[in-house]
Amino acid sequence: MPARSDLAGIEDADCTILHVDMDAFYVSVELLSRPELRGKAVIAGSPSGRSVVLSASYEARRFGVRSAMPMSTAMRLCPHAVILEPHHNRYAEVSASVMEIFGTITPLVEQLSVDEAFLDVTGSIRRLGPPRTIGEEIRARISRELGITASVGIASTKFVAKIASTRAKPDGLLLIPAARTVEYLHTLPVSALWGVGAKTQEVLARLGISTVEDVARTPVSVLQRLLGVSGTHVHQLAWGKDPRPVTVTRQEKSIGAEETFAADVADDDTLRAELLRLSHRTASRLRAAHLRTGGISLKLRYADFSTLTRSRRLAEPVDSAHALYGAACLLLASLGVRPMSVRLIGIRAERLETGDDGAHQLTIDRRDDNWRVAEETLDKVKGKFGASVIMPARLLDRRTPEGGESS
Repeated sequence: MPARSDLAGIEDADCTILHVDMDAFYVSVELLSRPELRGKAVIAGSPSGRSVVLSASYEARRFGVRSAMPMSTAMRLCPHAVILEPHHNRYAEVSASVMEIFGTITPLVEQLSVDEAFLDVTGSIRRLGPPRTIGEEIRARISRELGITASVGIASTKFVAKIASTRAKPDGLLLIPAARTVEYLHTLPVSALWGVGAKTQEVLARLGISTVEDVARTPVSVLQRLLGVSGTHVHQLAWGKDPRPVTVTRQEKSIGAEETFAADVADDDTLRAELLRLSHRTASRLRAAHLRTGGISLKLRYADFSTLTRSRRLAEPVDSAHALYGAACLLLASLGVRPMSVRLIGIRAERLETGDDGAHQLTIDRRDDNWRVAEETLDKVKGKFGASVIMPARLLDRRTPEGGESS
């Protein structure tokens, strides 16, 4: 298989799937206002030892710093790194601008997160040129208009396009021709396959399977015995088979939020207050997405890092914090006496369904509807003046715990 530079002159009309991924997105956005830090080791995240790394510059990554790593570990690995407090509102603004650029290229955009998306450019070739030209134009516009860089992978399938963008990083482009997809994949380690994590690698390694080619040459029946139903899927990926189209509307399976406390918490009042905050955050996201939830799960991580979850179905689909909070408190109470203090608490709305029709189950208790109307008013106020302007009175005297993240 030719090296990356040898592929540069090869064009392929069948390669109409692009995976575009911003490079060190959160750090890159922070550096827009701190240009003097370019080329230095920079970490985006709270400096608290209990928080986690949101993003790291490539200079910091050379020391082993990675996203989601405890900040205490990152600071030990790279003590000279500059730590910048995150600005989530700014990330959302830049992300929206990136997606707007994608929208001018093709209507077939599947956003995966704030900083990456799949694009199907089949219908754009006649207007904008071949896929490689389109990919370079996207990179140039993101750099010129937003001041950050992106890496682009181009292939005939989503899976291979994702691999290509990863290997093009940072600030690069890689096109893997359809006719040479299998040849390219078979040069990669088995970890390149979606769904093959550390545990799966260990299972495969026992049979001497360490590369994608090894997987491809292994009978499906053997992989099914080792990996269960995912064995067939892994085998298909090893041969470059991924029939999934770019899906414009990506239905979220769940919406939630969680917080890591600056110090472990033992008392119920503090936990319930945090559940109230998380309920409002989650309900606001549900309403913004025009979704309702038919179930809720509670997540607790104890001081020893052990984690448990509890779930319950709701009597009717809801999108109000009042309803989420009530269900979350019931789940918390159902745990009884906790064995130790709590390091992290989170909630997640599940069994999502669209709420665009505006229909809500009638209730004799008018307080239920009153709560929802009040929360919709809160959404409007926050949208105009910011999230910190107004909040439940119970939360006014409590600071947000450090190191929290939502997903």
